[in-house]
Formats: sequence, C-alpha cells, structure tokens
Amino acid sequence: MRVLTPASIHPPFARYSHGVELPQGSRVAFCSGQLGIGLDGAVPEDVTAQTRLCFRAIAAILGEAGMTLRDLVRVNAYVTDAEFLGGYMKARDEFVGDPPPASTLMIVKGLARPEFKVEVEAIAARAV
Repeated sequence: MRVLTPASIHPPFARYSHGVELPQGSRVAFCSGQLGIGLDGAVPEDVTAQTRLCFRAIAAILGEAGMTLRDLVRVNAYVTDAEFLGGYMKARDEFVGDPPPASTLMIVKGLARPEFKVEVEAIAARAV
C-alpha cells in the first residue's frame, strides 16, 4: 500500500495513516467488528486485554484469506468511554505494523453487551 499523508493537512494525531492507496488488482478482505471475547466465552474486564482479543480474532480471519495483520489497510474501532482510548491504542500498536493503516476511533454509547468495552473492524488487502 502507498500511504497518503498530504503536507497540506494536519499530520495524524496518533499512529495511523490519513489514507492508503492499494495497487491495482489487490485482493481485499473485510472483517466484521470483533469483540473482546475468548473462544471459551470469557470477556476480560480490562480494555487492553479485550483489544488484544479483537486483534487476535482479526488475525485469525485474515489467516483464512491467506493474509496477516501486515495487510491491514483500514481499522475502525469503537470504545464505550474516553478513558479506554489509551488502553485501546496501547494494544492496537502491538498488532499494527508500519506503515500503519488508515484508522478511525470513535467513542460510542454502548456495544452488543454491557461488558464489551471495545469493538474493532478491519479491511486488509494484498497485491496479487
């Protein structure tokens, strides 16, 4: 992917790219929003632990497509409170490579169940 960061706009506030361009003919995979729940149904209390589960789930989905987290081009994340922003970003940075994908992070009123603090959806692409 080619990172799009025009000098004519404010630089990113964190580790993300303003935009990305994919090579013509790239394969694309879309991941639904993933929640911080383990295979056993356990939901950690900590937002950082929940975020790690989200990215591990996305990695597994991408693996089914023959891709990895290095192929991420876009990440959308939702947290239920501003106090969770730092924990989310800490865990995200453990999984997101360089260059970082385009990204949006929103604070929302709630998710599918009250114990969920974060949800992450992603788009990945790989040149063919």
